[in-house]
Amino acid sequence: MTGLVTLVGAGPGDAGLLTLRGLRSLEQADVIVADRLGARAVLEQLAAEGFVLDAEVIDVGKLPGHHRVPQDAINELLVELAGAGRRVVRLKGGDPFVFGRGREEQLFCEAAGIRVEVVPGVTSAVSVPAVAGIPLTHRGVSTSFTVVSAHDQIDGLPGGADHTVVLLMGVGTLAHSAHALATGPRGADCPVAIVEDGYGPGERVTIGTLGTIAQLAAARQVRSPAVVVVGEVVRLSPHAEGILPASAIAEAVALVTEPDAASAALEPAAPVAATSVAHARPRSRLAAALDAGLAVDTGLVSAIDSTLAPVGEGTPARGIRPSLSALLSRKATTS
Repeated sequence: MTGLVTLVGAGPGDAGLLTLRGLRSLEQADVIVADRLGARAVLEQLAAEGFVLDAEVIDVGKLPGHHRVPQDAINELLVELAGAGRRVVRLKGGDPFVFGRGREEQLFCEAAGIRVEVVPGVTSAVSVPAVAGIPLTHRGVSTSFTVVSAHDQIDGLPGGADHTVVLLMGVGTLAHSAHALATGPRGADCPVAIVEDGYGPGERVTIGTLGTIAQLAAARQVRSPAVVVVGEVVRLSPHAEGILPASAIAEAVALVTEPDAASAALEPAAPVAATSVAHARPRSRLAAALDAGLAVDTGLVSAIDSTLAPVGEGTPARGIRPSLSALLSRKATTS
């Protein structure tokens, strides 16, 4: 009997951001073929939280400039394992279809007669800036964004500082990218943020401009994995306080705290407490993520928790299942 390959997005490396469907796929797997970035960290965190996964884990992680297992060999491995009737989870960092070569693996497996399912993940292009308090769009600041692989040198991108650019895999080409973007309409004073090891133990944020970021990154010895954000939205990060001009931040806050005409017509007049994005010190990771638009539906969390309750006596168990709310709150309590 032919098995199944499930491509699962592990997110940016925080088990609390793994989808419920992704978790179920891991629990049901016979073998997990795991990437380095995001995937292994999620497996380690699940184990630390009490989840016991019975699957065999095969590490096919890639380092910058070094592929432990070439992509062609990974494709063949998936077909071999599923062809033997095994349930295979291909655990990939972020989202499998965002610079993850997920569709390549899917097409290869399907051409060999292997059924493939896809479980999307939370891409680092959005979640890592969010943990640093950087929204990719913000009313009055930016209404669009572009995600670019900067593994190879870029020649420049259309748009100005009001169009956010997210560079993935761009540490090695940072100086060239900054120069290419600065020579366009964005200019050398356009704000830039580098978020290293988002959600990991080495998480660090470096703030500068297109004209200064390469020198700052060299001085701070910035390393991969890192996400680079270019655009006016960087000024909204609490990490930018005292580094970038505050005037732009104040204008953005005014846009948020002043109701638009449609809202004013629907809402009764009442004093509204203004909120500020500038803080004396960086907020907790969860608070910064919430500020940037990652909302947590407590009702949904409660409903999911009920399905994750420990299995009763006499029921075949694949492992103890801690509550989802515990996973979600872990970062906030340790920050």
